[in-house]
Amino acid sequence: MKKLVPEYEFSAEESREVKRLARALDLTETTASILFARGLKEEDEMRAFLHPSSENFLSPFLMRGMREAKEMLERAREEEWRVAVFGDYDADGIGACAILWRALKRFGIEPYLYVPERADGYGVSVSAVDKIFDEFLPDLVVTVDCGISNRKEVEYIKEQGAYVIVTDHHELPDELPDCIVVNPKLDDDYPYDNLCGAGVAFKLACALIGEEAYDLLDFCALSTVADSVPLLGENRDIVAEGLKRIAKRPRPAFSALLGKSSEVTAQTLAFTLAPRVNAAGRMGDADCALRLFTSEDEEEIALLAEKLNLYNIERQKCCDELYAQAVSLLAREGAFGNVVMLAGEDWNAGFAGIVAARIAEEYGRPTLLFVRRGDMLKGSARSVERVNIFEALKACSAYIEEFGGHAQAAGVNVKAENFSALKEALNRYIGERYTREDFEPRIPVCGEGPLADRRLAHELNALEPFGMGNRRPLFTCTARRLDAALLKPLSPHVSIAGEGMDFMYFGGADELKLLRSGLKKTLVFEYNLSVFRGREYLKGFVRDVVYGGAEGAETEAFENAVLSLRSPTVRAERSDTASLDAFIASRRAECAYGLCAVYTERGTPARFPSVAGLAADVFRPASSSENTLLYAPDAGCDLSAFREIIYLDEPCAVGVAAGNARVLVNGEIAGDVRLRRLDIARETLLSVFVALRAAEGRQLGTSYAEAARAWGTSEFSEELVVFALAVFEELGLISLADGRLSVFRGKRTDLMNSALYRAALACKEN
Repeated sequence: MKKLVPEYEFSAEESREVKRLARALDLTETTASILFARGLKEEDEMRAFLHPSSENFLSPFLMRGMREAKEMLERAREEEWRVAVFGDYDADGIGACAILWRALKRFGIEPYLYVPERADGYGVSVSAVDKIFDEFLPDLVVTVDCGISNRKEVEYIKEQGAYVIVTDHHELPDELPDCIVVNPKLDDDYPYDNLCGAGVAFKLACALIGEEAYDLLDFCALSTVADSVPLLGENRDIVAEGLKRIAKRPRPAFSALLGKSSEVTAQTLAFTLAPRVNAAGRMGDADCALRLFTSEDEEEIALLAEKLNLYNIERQKCCDELYAQAVSLLAREGAFGNVVMLAGEDWNAGFAGIVAARIAEEYGRPTLLFVRRGDMLKGSARSVERVNIFEALKACSAYIEEFGGHAQAAGVNVKAENFSALKEALNRYIGERYTREDFEPRIPVCGEGPLADRRLAHELNALEPFGMGNRRPLFTCTARRLDAALLKPLSPHVSIAGEGMDFMYFGGADELKLLRSGLKKTLVFEYNLSVFRGREYLKGFVRDVVYGGAEGAETEAFENAVLSLRSPTVRAERSDTASLDAFIASRRAECAYGLCAVYTERGTPARFPSVAGLAADVFRPASSSENTLLYAPDAGCDLSAFREIIYLDEPCAVGVAAGNARVLVNGEIAGDVRLRRLDIARETLLSVFVALRAAEGRQLGTSYAEAARAWGTSEFSEELVVFALAVFEELGLISLADGRLSVFRGKRTDLMNSALYRAALACKEN
């Protein structure tokens, strides 16, 4: 279950300092607190952060190896050496190649560019070196975004008679290549070590051609965002300046990829440009992206950009197909351990990392997806925030042939015969070293948000560009029943009318019932300022909804009980309170996954000590297969990811999708008591129908629960109205289309023609 955590907590002394800084810089205390919490403790630091500029750029010559690299390239120019640039197939490597290619041309060197395809593997390889020498025969090879771990391959290049300059940003190996090395992570006077590969190439360009290199900041900004390095320090200045360059004078390649995008932000680079550039490498045509960023022919640029767009569409389709196959396999095998590991025969390794990340987020566990290559399995690992998958793989390296990466992502190759042993070892290692809290998704928030605070919203805009290391600040507001509606029919997005500020919840359609219910909830949102036709608008963008307990959801819970009578009934085993309580306690002790305890009466969980502390959800589970306590599941709610579904009380109908799960029902405690006790005699329902005719044409709401509340009659209970509306609509006597009540007069029917009514009668008789 998601957990809200404060982004900052200050001591009394720190709070006083924050107040002082806020006054000195004429900021709200909230903005000063955010900056202080992100490591900016001095006025000058905050001022520089709020005003990113090329004036803050560091001298490239503070970086070890930079002078030697420039001197060698000067010699190459004077002696007319043949120079090859060796890059990588992702957006960082492509951007780095584009930067150095242009910088070298201005410097007086006509370079040869080489980027391997993903199938060739990451970094410098002997086969790639052979290709370069067959085609070009260089005197000097300069690597960008790779090479730091290729000591042997560098020696091979030197044996062919060429010099080598390695420019890279990745972690340092135990032994460096024996050549000129430029890497901000080296022990030197350069104070910032988080540049991406293109960032290092940009600093080399600055060393070669000075401020002329600033014209290449658009490439550097794209690569910096795409490579997910922190947008702090010099990276922040690089991205801010690059965005200015794109906004003021976008080069044809960027315009072609951006299309009609009006405003370009770091998010535009991350979610519009970067995926298209990366798609080329994932589809086995990294050279297409490289040519796009090095072409001067606008007609060719348009064709290449369209090709990248098509590659991206194909990439999305392939990822969706791989995801569906992986989830289907997961449904058969179950996801009941501390790690998710899957292998496929014909999966595309280029998409494994993307899909692994998606599954890791949905299932809340480290995920490894493998593709079989003969007797070997080639895999990509992605982890959750607080679980270090690199250290876990390192601890289990006895079962691994090769691996590399960092805390959140890694590549790993394993023999097929060791797959099960590795899965068991990882599951055990993670279980021993991490608690359940380490798997909890955490949402850092800056506290209760003052609604309609334009000054704060403007200050927060000044914190752009947002991204890795500089996340967009989130705030909270508490609410119960909200005026929420789909943006338009069938839209996945929701608009929420609020007091002082309206909200948008993109992709929030699944939460509509929760939003409209009386359940106490917390909206997690960010401020958004936009300008339309010269007028400024302030809105909150909802990023999540968090709640605790089920109080306030009773009418919707009753509606779910009624609608479940329409769902196919799942076969279940009957049991008793004591046996189920012992079973749940035993299962929880064995495993943190696979158990869903369901109840339909609010007081039922108090009779089961075993469910104390379980993640509590309402209407549907928030996470996949984590042990969960669920109140009043939606009709047809999909619980097939669980191993066991335990009804703590006996509902009128077990109307969920159970898949292969074992379903047990407690026959000692009656559930859906309000439905069992409801007066549904023909005369009673006729009275409701007569009263409904007087309300024809009123806007009552799109659900039965909403309509019952909106009608607000003292003559009939909300439960009776909910039931009557459901039966009457099934019989074709009324309609709530678009939330407006329509009554169809003159139609004759019998209550027994309603399957829902017959099911309710049967429930009352049991």
